[in-house]
Amino acid sequence: MITLHWLYLLAGAMFAGFAILSAGDRSNAKRWGNAAFWGLMALSLLGGDLIGDLGNGFLVLGLAALAGFGLVGRGQPATTSEAEREAWSARLGNKLFLPALIIPATALFGTLLYNYSPLGQSGLFEAKRETYVLLGLGVLLAILTIFVWLKPPPLTPLQEGRRLIDSIGWAAVLPQMLAALGVLFAAAGVGDIIGGLTRSVIPDGSLFLTAAVFGIGMALFTMVMGNAFAAFPVMTAAIGVPLLIQDYGGDPAVVGAVGMLAGFCGTLMTPMAANFNLVPAALLELKDQYGVVKAQVATALPLLALNILIIYVAAFR
Repeated sequence: MITLHWLYLLAGAMFAGFAILSAGDRSNAKRWGNAAFWGLMALSLLGGDLIGDLGNGFLVLGLAALAGFGLVGRGQPATTSEAEREAWSARLGNKLFLPALIIPATALFGTLLYNYSPLGQSGLFEAKRETYVLLGLGVLLAILTIFVWLKPPPLTPLQEGRRLIDSIGWAAVLPQMLAALGVLFAAAGVGDIIGGLTRSVIPDGSLFLTAAVFGIGMALFTMVMGNAFAAFPVMTAAIGVPLLIQDYGGDPAVVGAVGMLAGFCGTLMTPMAANFNLVPAALLELKDQYGVVKAQVATALPLLALNILIIYVAAFR
């Protein structure tokens, strides 16, 4: 049976490759910091279940120290030049997107085939993890297609991957860490503390103020955590359920759905949501690393105000 653990091994091997190539990149003054950072990421994926909670805790502290002390920097991998990439683009045009399309196509059609054919009874993939496994398979098929079609040097996928991951830097691991942080906050009772503070500040019967605090709180916590899904359990336990739903009788569906949308407004305004805001800036090679965030603020603020109004009006009609 192919399980999710196989994907961890695949991703860990990729980060291990980044670490080795970074260590050999003499053009990067911070090559040892890069090698250590991506090496720790590889260790977490390849052996995280073996080193235990304490070991993983020290591993995370090591990642934070390397990033916090500025020991991670952008390398110059031996890959194609901008002129060469433009030449390939002019020659092949939109055909260059074909390998990338193989990945979602494999995940989508592979999942449908596996779930709605006798193949699903074979037990080939771990239950309810087939889409993830097929996504990884799609990546391997896309790389194989590139080698057969374009015949690049053997290390090109790793070098290009390292070029991209170095452009993003430490922010690439933020989604994983922030999702874990949200679970920790909820387990530590942060929501109960915030709920107690809210009750002590907001006068009884102040429905609009409660809705505003919930919406703004969702946006702010999302900005801090970088992920609305991480902020949601905290703010829902603090304000959403005990105040808006239980005390004021709000519609749980509206409070939950629009509360999440308020959190997404925070996503638009924070660099902590690296996969949404910093990664596109790196991919597009924007001069301003925070250009995406700055462009989205004008949309996020009025949308947040609208969300608060919807919670107040629609949830309690």
